[in-house]
Amino acid sequence: MITGIVTFLIIFAVIGSILYGQRLVKTEKSDAVFGNPERAKGGVHWVIVGSSFLLFTWLYYSWDIAKAFYPKSANELCQVAKVNESLLSLKYLFPIEERSHKSTALIKRENINISDKIIEIQNSPNLKEQDKEKFVNLLNKTRKTIPLLTNEKYLEYETKNIIDELTNRINKLTENFSKDTYPPPLSEEEENKRIEALKKQLGWGATGMEVPPLPESKVGLKFHTASQELNLVSDEFFAMRNHHPAYLNLLKEIRDEIKEYKDGLNEEQVSEMTYIKEIKKLGQRIEYESVFPPYALDEMEKAIRAFDKVQKKEQGATRIKDMLLFPGGTIVASGPTCAEDGPGRWLPKPSDTFRIFGDLLKPSVGFKMIPMIWYEMMGVNRIVGFFLPDWIADIMPGKYPVHTSDGTVEPNFKSKVLDVVTGEFEAFKIPVPTGHIWDSFLRVFLGLTLGIIFGVPLGIFMGLNRFAKGFFDPLVELYRPVPPLAWAPLVITVFGIDNVGKVFLLFMVSFSIMIISARAGASGTQLSKIHAAHSLGASRWQILREVIFPNSLPEILTGVRVAVGMCWGTLVAAEFLAGTSGIGFVENVARKYMQYEVIWITIFVMGMLGLLFDVTIRKIIDKTIPWRGKG
Repeated sequence: MITGIVTFLIIFAVIGSILYGQRLVKTEKSDAVFGNPERAKGGVHWVIVGSSFLLFTWLYYSWDIAKAFYPKSANELCQVAKVNESLLSLKYLFPIEERSHKSTALIKRENINISDKIIEIQNSPNLKEQDKEKFVNLLNKTRKTIPLLTNEKYLEYETKNIIDELTNRINKLTENFSKDTYPPPLSEEEENKRIEALKKQLGWGATGMEVPPLPESKVGLKFHTASQELNLVSDEFFAMRNHHPAYLNLLKEIRDEIKEYKDGLNEEQVSEMTYIKEIKKLGQRIEYESVFPPYALDEMEKAIRAFDKVQKKEQGATRIKDMLLFPGGTIVASGPTCAEDGPGRWLPKPSDTFRIFGDLLKPSVGFKMIPMIWYEMMGVNRIVGFFLPDWIADIMPGKYPVHTSDGTVEPNFKSKVLDVVTGEFEAFKIPVPTGHIWDSFLRVFLGLTLGIIFGVPLGIFMGLNRFAKGFFDPLVELYRPVPPLAWAPLVITVFGIDNVGKVFLLFMVSFSIMIISARAGASGTQLSKIHAAHSLGASRWQILREVIFPNSLPEILTGVRVAVGMCWGTLVAAEFLAGTSGIGFVENVARKYMQYEVIWITIFVMGMLGLLFDVTIRKIIDKTIPWRGKG
């Protein structure tokens, strides 16, 4: 229901935005030249079009639109897939799915194999002449078994009857399949059992990629019943063998000769044992295959073609839904079960994804007993104790209290200060964020902030001072090209798997980026601006604050945008390696259990958080450095 409404809203939004964009173009100045940055400003309506296109693509290729408008379509396609699977083994015998009869391809292949084996034996330097003669004789006898199977005069009456009976059953199924009375009504007891089973059956997508296998509609029941009948026909056909007395007598003769020869071999005759086993396998392949005379199965082929044509016609609207609403794949059957095969399998549906995301947000569910993001009530005393260092109490005048002779301890001013800085006092509580998303957000924020605090001053210093550039440049360039993942095992080993190690790794990533950005900004300051400041009597500090730093800000903030992306990628990798919370930890666990919806949720969350950081920085750029790009 919600997906259907969203789909219609997307269509209306796209159409409305395009019409608004065309109307806006007519009102713009006609003399706006190409390359003017003013022409790139605004365009919120195109943002709507782009976002709507992305969401619509997700809805369409995840098959969520099909699920919203035709919730039983997957179940009907499941029943159709069962029929196709049942037909597959039978159609494989004939030039329907293949280029030639299976018997023809088999005979051609085995004749080539026998001829190749004869040449190989005759050219073998490890065999005696009498052994070569024996092996060639056995292979020629094996070759003679093929005409015994393909000669129509040897086809037994009982085998013909089975083929005719199976053909008649397929023809009868074809005749009844297109009728409204098919399948025949079940008995009251069987119908009650079917209804009870349907009540227990979960809906499409209720268990991830699972497609409900029991037929839920009249069309589905028709195909389901037909697939059961075709399975019986297929099983009976492949249980049948065209093994008549003449073939069996020759086969027994070959086996007896092989057995007699093997019994006469010793352990040192390795080549002879290898060849005799290969000859036996050639005969077994012919024995186990369904080889018939060339025209013995013509009527069955016609019957299968006729049914295939009727069943495709009876698919009707189901086939149209499959073509239009299931792009890139369809529903496939494997025995009694069905599954999505295509983008719907690995691309979770938005409806399922947001439903699962809603469950992960709940503290009662969460992921590994931790919600994705929530809040907890925390006393202000814990916050104060976290930020205030304990040494504040140590520098207070006086001594800490000592217990009295009666076993009591009287607090004094110094001990009360210690209680405050350690958070050991009563205070009101405030809501504080918690959860996997918050943990990852906080790690990125802290690592990025530390990188900015230490990297920007050092970068500006290196851009203005040859000593700083010469001294620090080798140190920075030594570790900057190394991928962050290469540092991760070492950092985690030194600092542990808690937040300190991850924050330090993110600091290393952002630190080098901020140094390079700040150095480029400082060294790129126009000399004319510095001379102008000198001529106006500005001091060094004033030049740094009013000229160099503002000139460096565009490069610094661009570096921040780059560092944000690098920090997110590094954090997820670090949480993959060692972590008990965070988005990377969630994705790693979900990967192990193949929880595709959860994996896509983590990707979506990381993208949204990265976008939030980037949009925030872009707003800061627009507000704080309006001179950017204007000389």
